[in-house]
Parts: sequence; C-alpha cells; structure tokens
Amino acid sequence: MPPQDEPTTEPTPTEAAPLIPPAGTAITSSVVPDTSTSPEPLTIVVASQNPVKIRAAHNAFIRIAGTTTPGWHAVRGVSVPSGVPDQPVSDAETLLGARNRAERAREREPEADYWVGIEGGVDFDPEDAAEEVMRSFAWVVVLGRDAADSKSEGGRMVLGKARTATYYLPRETSRLVKGGMELGHADEVVFGGRNSKQKNGSVGLLTGDVIDRGGYYEEAAVLALIPFRNPGLTF
Repeated sequence: MPPQDEPTTEPTPTEAAPLIPPAGTAITSSVVPDTSTSPEPLTIVVASQNPVKIRAAHNAFIRIAGTTTPGWHAVRGVSVPSGVPDQPVSDAETLLGARNRAERAREREPEADYWVGIEGGVDFDPEDAAEEVMRSFAWVVVLGRDAADSKSEGGRMVLGKARTATYYLPRETSRLVKGGMELGHADEVVFGGRNSKQKNGSVGLLTGDVIDRGGYYEEAAVLALIPFRNPGLTF
C-alpha cells in the first residue's frame, strides 16, 4: 500500500510552484506583519506535496496574519514519512503522525520559519462495542521559532496543534478501512473515481462538497496558529 501522502499521481514540486509568491514584505516570526521590509519572505514548509494540504496551510497563514500583502510568505511542500501506519487508527497515532511530519520537515528544511504537519486518521465510535462504526478526523501540528528568539541558533521552538471536526464514515467505507485499506483508497472503491485525497476527500464526497478537504484542514490549521498569534500568552 503506498504511503498516504505519496500517491503515484502526486504532483511534482513544479506543479506546486504557484503557491510560492515572490519575495516582498517580511513579517515577524509571530505571524503578524510588521512595518519593516526585507527581501526575504517568511518561509513555511508543509510536510507533504499534496496540493490540498499546501493550499490549506497557505490560506491559514494569510487568515491568521490578517493581510493580503503579496510576497510576505513562501509556502512549499516536502515529502517526509509520518512514522506511523499509512492509515492511523486512533487519535494518539494520528497526532503523532502530524507531529512527526512537522519535525521531519524541520530536519529537512532547518532554515525555514514554520513547519506544518497534517495527518488524517480514523478511530472507532466508543459506543460501538463491535467496532463496525468509524469516525474520521485530522490533526494539524505547526512548529515555529519563538518570536523573541527569531532565527537565533538553538532558539526556543513553539508548538501549535489543533484537531479538525469529526464525522462518521459509512459502514461500507469502515469495513474496508478496518480490513486494512487506507481511507482514500476505500473512498475510491465505494464512490468510484481516483485520487480523492488530492481533491475533495471523503468529507467532500459525503457532504456533496459543502465542505471540501482543503477547507476542512484550513480551519484546524488556523487554530493551530493560535500560539503564534498570541505570543504573550502561555500554551
């Protein structure tokens, strides 16, 4: 079974290039734009080359910073392992996968300002003793330097994390996932089509795209940025 974030149809880095704006106004490492100027944009590395996850992080930073000034941040994706099964089957395992991705993105791109890990997972309804009913969700973990430390050597790291909303999977999908199939592949069997992980995902398929996968991740990514938006508070 291929890794969750590395399908055979995954786009090349060139295809993700439109998400990387030109250099322009710089912002502080607490996400909020300041009045200084610099040729270097803030660098955000997403621990995936899935365009849905990259765009979710891109949009979340824009929303939490409250600016549309072009060029203040550059977002790029890198493919790194999660360190957990391709389909995490618990809350703890899913959170660990997101954190591992963020940490490994940091190891891969140590000069960046922020590193974002997004991991989708499932678990069983605790009221279902037969373990036939599954729920789906995702965790978003953001690592970044403390604003006071900036890019100093060995500066303190800040961690933000948030979980998406949870929704129930149909039994047809749950049976396939319980049998060892990754959720994206199970969706393709149940609903037909290909590569839903890079499109609307199961949340889009089940809601008729009222909620798509990108927006679903984006809300949690915004919440994961709360510690960076409020550097004077303790989290």
